[in-house]
Amino acid sequence: MHKYFILIFTLFMSDAYAQQIDTVYLEKLLQSHPDLFQNILSHPTKNEVQILYTQIDRDKSNRPHFRSYSYRLNPNWYFYPASTVKLPTAILALEKINDLHLADLTKDTPLRIDSAFEKQTKVLVDESAANGLPSVAQYVKKILLTSDNDAQNRLFEFIGRAELNAKLKKHGTKYSRIVNRLAIGDKGIWAKHTNPITFYNGKDVIYQQAAQFDPKDYTMKLANTLQGKGYMNDKDELIHEPWSFEGLNVYALEDQQFILKKLLFPEAFQPKERFNLKKEDYDLLYDYMSRYPFESDFPKYDPTEFWPTYSKLLFYGREKNATLNPNIRIFNKYGDSYGYNIDNAYIVDFEHGVEFMLAVVVQSNENGIYNDGRYEYDTVTYPFLKNIGQVIYQEELKRVKKFKPDLSKFDFRK
Repeated sequence: MHKYFILIFTLFMSDAYAQQIDTVYLEKLLQSHPDLFQNILSHPTKNEVQILYTQIDRDKSNRPHFRSYSYRLNPNWYFYPASTVKLPTAILALEKINDLHLADLTKDTPLRIDSAFEKQTKVLVDESAANGLPSVAQYVKKILLTSDNDAQNRLFEFIGRAELNAKLKKHGTKYSRIVNRLAIGDKGIWAKHTNPITFYNGKDVIYQQAAQFDPKDYTMKLANTLQGKGYMNDKDELIHEPWSFEGLNVYALEDQQFILKKLLFPEAFQPKERFNLKKEDYDLLYDYMSRYPFESDFPKYDPTEFWPTYSKLLFYGREKNATLNPNIRIFNKYGDSYGYNIDNAYIVDFEHGVEFMLAVVVQSNENGIYNDGRYEYDTVTYPFLKNIGQVIYQEELKRVKKFKPDLSKFDFRK
C-alpha cells in the first residue's frame, strides 16, 4: 500500500513537467478571429510570434493539473527577453536570503552596495522605501510593480552572475541565461563583475559579500541573434549592419512559464524541486505581481506615468483608460525592448473560477532599424497581446470544470 501511494504521488508530480503540448488548437483559434489576428497571421515570422497557453483543472483536493497548447513555440529561436528576466531574479534573491541561514538576515534587512570595478555604482539610500533604505524586499516590489531596471540590477549583483545561472539550471530552465544588467549597456567584462554588498542593522554588520567575478560566457547555439538592416550607435549615427543580440540575456518562453508555474503551484512539484521560499516570500511575490501601481504607498507612483494597466499587457494591452474588472487579477512579468513585447502571466477571475497561464512574445520593427525608438508597440504589439488574452479568457469562461478551483491563496485584493 505504501508503494502504491508513492507511485500516485510521483505520477501527480510529473504532471507539472511532462504534458504533451498541442500545436493545433491555438492556430485554429487565431484563424477564427481574422478581424483581430489576420495581419499577424499573414506574416507570423516577421512578428516573431510565439504563444504558450496552459489550461488548469483542479481535482477534488484542489491540486492543479495542466494541459498546454502552443503556437510557433521554438526555444532555439532568439527573442530579446527584456524585463521578463526580472521575475526569476526576484525569486532567486529571496531564495538566497533563505539559503544563507542567518538568523538576523531577512528580505527587509537594509543593505549597502559598494563599487569595486569600472562602471559600478554605489547605493546607500532608497527614497522609495518607508525607512529610506534599500532592501531585497523593496527591490522585489519595484520589479513587480513597474519593472524597475535598477532594482533588477541590484538583485543581479546580490545573487551574483554565476549563482544566478546555476540556480536557473537547478530549477529546471533549459534554454535560458541571465548574464547582463539592464539598460546600462552592460556587456563583456563589466557584466562579469558584480559589486560588494553589506547587510546591516544599525552599526551591526549582518552579512558581507565580497565583489565577485564570473569568468563563464554561457554560450548557446541560437538562431535569429542577428536582426534588422541597421542600428543607431551611441553617437546617433546609423550603422548599416544587422543588430547583434549575441551575448545578451536569453529566457525562452517555455522556461518563463515553467518558472511561473513552479512559483504559483509549488504543490505540483516534488519538495526538493521547489524554490526555497517561506510563506511570506510567496505572499510578497503573489501580492505585488498582482497589484496595480496605485495600490502601493512605498514605493509611491505618479498615476500619469504608471497608470493602472501599465504592466498588464495581456488582457489590457497598455490602454490608459481601460476599465478594470474587479474580479480579475493578473500575476505576471512583462518585457518590452527592441520592438519586442513579452508577457508571462497567470490570469484569475475569482467570480467565475477562471484560471489559466499564458505566455506570449510578439515584435514589430517595420523599418528594420534598432535603437532608433521607432517600434509599433501601440498599433501592433499591445493590441495583439490584449486581444489574445481576452479571446482566451472568453474561451475559458466557456470551459466546464468538474471542480471549481479554490483560488483564495491568490486573492490579495484590498
